[in-house]
Amino acid sequence: MSLMLEPNIEKIKNEQLYKEMGLSDEEFSKVENILGRLPNYTETGLFSVMWSEHCSYKNSKPVLSKFPTSGEKVLQGPGEGAGIVDIGDDQAVVFKIESHNHPSAIEPYQGAATGVGGIIRDVFSMGARPVALLNSLRFGELDSPRVRYLFEEVVAGIAGYGNCIGIPTVGGEVQFDAAYDGNPLVNAMCVGLIQHSDIKKGQAHGTGNTVMYVGAKTGRDGIHGATFASEELSDASEEKRPAVQVGDPFMEKLLLEACLELVKMDALVGIQDMGAAGLTSSSAEMASKAGSGIEMDLDKVPQRETGMTAYEMMLSESQERMLIVVKKGREQEIVDLFSKYNLEAVSIGKVTDDKMLRLLQHGKVVAEVPVDALAEDAPVYHQPSKEPEYFSEFQQMENEIPKVEDYKETLLALLQQPTIASKEWVYRQYDHQVRTNTVVSPGSDAAVVRIRGTKKALAMTTDCNSRYLYLDPEMGGKIAVAEAARNIVCSGGTPLAITDCLNFGNPEKPEIFWQLEKAVDGMSEACRELNAPVIGGNVSLYNETNGIAVYPTPVVGMVGLVEDVDHITTQSFKQSGDVIYVLGKAKADFGGSELQKLTEGKIYGKAPVLDLNVEKARQELVLNAIRAGVVASAHDLAEGGLAVALAESCFNTNGLGAKVELEESIVELFSETQSRYLLSVKPEYTAQFEAIIPEAKRIGEVYQTGSLAISSNDREILFAPIKELEEAWKGAIPCLLKSKA
Repeated sequence: MSLMLEPNIEKIKNEQLYKEMGLSDEEFSKVENILGRLPNYTETGLFSVMWSEHCSYKNSKPVLSKFPTSGEKVLQGPGEGAGIVDIGDDQAVVFKIESHNHPSAIEPYQGAATGVGGIIRDVFSMGARPVALLNSLRFGELDSPRVRYLFEEVVAGIAGYGNCIGIPTVGGEVQFDAAYDGNPLVNAMCVGLIQHSDIKKGQAHGTGNTVMYVGAKTGRDGIHGATFASEELSDASEEKRPAVQVGDPFMEKLLLEACLELVKMDALVGIQDMGAAGLTSSSAEMASKAGSGIEMDLDKVPQRETGMTAYEMMLSESQERMLIVVKKGREQEIVDLFSKYNLEAVSIGKVTDDKMLRLLQHGKVVAEVPVDALAEDAPVYHQPSKEPEYFSEFQQMENEIPKVEDYKETLLALLQQPTIASKEWVYRQYDHQVRTNTVVSPGSDAAVVRIRGTKKALAMTTDCNSRYLYLDPEMGGKIAVAEAARNIVCSGGTPLAITDCLNFGNPEKPEIFWQLEKAVDGMSEACRELNAPVIGGNVSLYNETNGIAVYPTPVVGMVGLVEDVDHITTQSFKQSGDVIYVLGKAKADFGGSELQKLTEGKIYGKAPVLDLNVEKARQELVLNAIRAGVVASAHDLAEGGLAVALAESCFNTNGLGAKVELEESIVELFSETQSRYLLSVKPEYTAQFEAIIPEAKRIGEVYQTGSLAISSNDREILFAPIKELEEAWKGAIPCLLKSKA
């Protein structure tokens, strides 16, 4: 069969149309060399999406190789739809986080909704039932009408999709900073459960086996979504609105249930989500991973629009679609299964042994490309790296202690900072109790979901303090992993592994690439020290608007195992008379802190220092004390320091308060020194607790006073009714959203 060449094949080269698709001159030449001829329009499109940063990681691969990706419990590391970790009893946890930043900046509701839909498909494509959703969100300051619009619509999109599909959104984080004014970050995480015997992979094995298309029809939405995600945002980005897909959670619910039945059938050979780059990435990657080829007849692809070209069909990112490979002769069983759910299952091709992706349309070959060239042989760039001038300036600064005149007013102001303030406005829109397995809802250090039929539970969190990463990417990278692990430990869990979403600016700028490189160095070191390998994730680069980059934001999604539900611990104080302890001494760590931002209106200086040996030792001690049954509450000291943690531990406790005595005031109250915990213990367990954690310092007691009283050197320095603090904390975000500034 001769290759059908479009009439404008020379035009692609002469008029450099490939540049509009995202290929450089050198990359187009490389395509020519691979094919031994000029590519046609469709083939150029295939290479442009598969060689985009979003699909190929061409700028980040050299950096990603630094991550530890294996461990005794890791059943599947990076390279498939999601990573998998063994949790015993022939069960495993499956999880991954991905970004949907650029679509959410242009069309926030659908951008966020389809981000949720895509990550759910990544998890059930492995054969797992999704049990929980989390997210990590970044926005500019809420005094901007546009930021308020983006924030409200993104939250509505996440809620709309997750609530309709019936998977609880149990946790996450939201931070606000002017660095994200033009480019919000929307990262979605999904966690699923699976039996070892049900694990499936996206591989097209078996020459002659049938390639089937299942799920929704293909439309013209999302074309070039992968390349759109691999370029900076600008004033012209509004024109890219067609690159944002539209989701249908009810269709996805049907697809989910059908696929979970499908994975139990021995007719299934391989399955993969049609995510970024749609039919192109799923077919090329499945064939490449299996060392095979795929031939598809595009006339058979279910289409919801007329006259679609091969280019449009292959690059469409229409939602709720999967590509599967089934044993030859078993196709009718698949058709029958999917028809039960009113879904299409259509045979569109076959597995070949020639390692080619061959596309037919109207009886002619419209594209013929080696699958490895698309999936494996994308160019890899070792970008130049340069330390930014600001970094050396910050490193030479002394650690300043901000001036605080009134401790109560300062605490009230900190509790109203949007990054610290209650996120109840966000999570009350999410159904976090659907399926009734959620034990710890949003609002504590980590969410906890029980595993039915066992005494086990999963603790899960998303974390990243991007201000620290801006000040010092390597130290900030360590802190992001360590804070996630602390949140898991405070909930009674052992950290298992992480998935990450590396959100950075343009890697072609040496200072940005340096941030990426150093952040991954810090994260990798922390992952090794804390025994939390990286089992998958996502890179989102080019997060810039009109040349201004977001803060380096490598979000860490972590899952931990709670071996016995009796160990589940939350941050709230439990009863009057309990003794309050702090583990870890405060230092003058105010660089990048909430107090620095509040008092100075900017961030500068050195990030807090993290000692991974101290971090690991304290995590083990706290977990040992929790498992011994002697800890009533546990809270990681994070943004805002000890004063904020004390207030948060008094919230939602029906009138409990605390009396605390401290030696040092500003530093002890507001510093963001790392590896610190606030713990409460029943009086009868104090001796046992102190034997397990001798370093913990007793600072006060829980009282039924409904107030927080803090003294230093026998002088009361802060007194505040809990109700007043809680109202300020709870009311901050709703108040900002109502403002018309």
